[in-house]
Amino acid sequence: MKFCSILKKYACLLPVKLNDGITQTLNELGFTHMTPVQSACIPLFMRNKDVAAEAVTGSGKTLAFVIPIIEILIKREDKLKKMQVGALIVTPTRELALQISEVMGQFLQKFPQFRQILLIGGSNPIEDVEKFKEQGANILIATPGRLEDMFRRKADGLDLALSVKFLEVLVLDEADRLLDMGFEASLNVILGYLPKQRRTGLFSATQTQELEKLVRAGLRNPVRITVKEKGVAASCTQKTPARLCNYYTICRAEDKFNSLVAFLRQHKHEKQLVFFSTCACVEYFGRALEALIKSVTIHCIHGKMKHKRNKIFSEFRSLKSGILVCTDVMARGIDIPEVHWVLQYDPPSCASAFVHRCGRTARIGNKGNATVFLLPMEESYVTFLSINQKCPLEQMAPVSDVVDVLPKVKALALADRAMFDRGMRAFVSTVQAYAKHECSLIFRVKDLDFVALARGFALLRMPRMPELKGKNFPDFIETTIDTDNIRYKDKQREKLRQKLLIELKEKREERAAAPKRHNDKNKAWSRQKNRKDRRRKTAAKRNRDEGSEMDDEDMKELLKDTRLLKRLKKGQISEEDFEKQVTAGPKSQRKTAAGPSEDPPSSAGEEDE
Repeated sequence: MKFCSILKKYACLLPVKLNDGITQTLNELGFTHMTPVQSACIPLFMRNKDVAAEAVTGSGKTLAFVIPIIEILIKREDKLKKMQVGALIVTPTRELALQISEVMGQFLQKFPQFRQILLIGGSNPIEDVEKFKEQGANILIATPGRLEDMFRRKADGLDLALSVKFLEVLVLDEADRLLDMGFEASLNVILGYLPKQRRTGLFSATQTQELEKLVRAGLRNPVRITVKEKGVAASCTQKTPARLCNYYTICRAEDKFNSLVAFLRQHKHEKQLVFFSTCACVEYFGRALEALIKSVTIHCIHGKMKHKRNKIFSEFRSLKSGILVCTDVMARGIDIPEVHWVLQYDPPSCASAFVHRCGRTARIGNKGNATVFLLPMEESYVTFLSINQKCPLEQMAPVSDVVDVLPKVKALALADRAMFDRGMRAFVSTVQAYAKHECSLIFRVKDLDFVALARGFALLRMPRMPELKGKNFPDFIETTIDTDNIRYKDKQREKLRQKLLIELKEKREERAAAPKRHNDKNKAWSRQKNRKDRRRKTAAKRNRDEGSEMDDEDMKELLKDTRLLKRLKKGQISEEDFEKQVTAGPKSQRKTAAGPSEDPPSSAGEEDE
């Protein structure tokens, strides 16, 4: 579409005129019309209103605040100087921050007077400080942790608190996720540095009580915007995109990974996201998929990756087809072009995350598909999602042409101890995540078939963990190979392991050769011994209370001597006085061979000592 027709369409849709540079950029990016959230938010922001917007994922919220930010900064009377920040965008993950920065950068090409800076984790904060001091910035895009850190870098020559005194606009993107991820304390610190006279926008896909508190605290008389899917009744607001086909499939624990591999092989020419519940599962199953699915680019990404995440994210975005194995770090706000399928191998621990995972496909009016793998005992989760998240699911036919690939995964573990370790960690983390699931009535650890689950993970033996303590698993067939003899492929790592094994063997030999009283094996009973001693002392005290006069006197004498010793150490009495008082006690305070004394008790003055 030509530039003039774009300008005409936007003029018709908006009650305010957009800058020609913005309209030209929209034309170049191929945006021919606005989404509902954009048409609602842009005019309000430009008229200096605070906005709290709730819209389904993939509805175009990014442009709803990027365009007004630029418009507001352009119309500012006093032009911003190099170190003056006019707009701040806070987002929960570095991937989302990178994405927003890319969009902002495309618009700023027409407005070279403004500079943006990205402040996110995974890089050296000192480098960020130096970059800010050298280049300056009028627009900050940041994650909460790094931004809070930057406010405390005055000693390094960056006074960010002074720079934000000129702030015009604050945007909290995926605001509910900011609170879910525990950034509330950081947000409070950040808000404390910002001027009260500003425009604020909160954008999210779901509404929570915590978010409502933030709205009341951070916005002044906000305009609330809720964008619903077309044709959906107000009383039953669907939270997923209308063009998303949402499925579920039921399979046994031992068949789950086989079904996933078969599905991915059948769709290898498409772009797919596979969600797991834990970082350890991403590491383990991601490596397994790399070995099992040929001629497909497979990337893994999770929250514990520090320096590689940004590069991996950028590479996957540029792919036409491929598989991204990830945790919920990729569930919110991330816009990856042309995702055909979102596969949820594990249901998320939080029901709202289910909606956000699905929202990585079918974005901005495009078609998309999503499916979740459920165990037979978890099928009631489908009804729960339909009621709780207004997210209806349709059952998908079982995956066809499923082949048992678990022996190959076991072979990988036998060939490399690193793979063996990953499998054990993945199993343990899955059970622990299951125990913490929000829907505890559906996802119950006591209902898990640990043997079937271990088979589905292709484990060589059952791990040692609290949840399995005291349980026997006769149906689980462990490998006949001693797993302690499995070696690391990495020679340096194996060399270090062998060194540690030798040290451990030497320590065991030392303990075995040492006298029994020094034997560490006996120390395991120390707590029980201490408990017995405490019980014995309690019984003795009870006996004294019941009339054992002599024991009471012995205790009083001991307390008296202890007090005298403390006074001597403090210099309150001399050594001579100490000796006199210790040796000159009444006969009633001494134990004799004949038994307890019948003399009267010591004087009150001695007791007070």
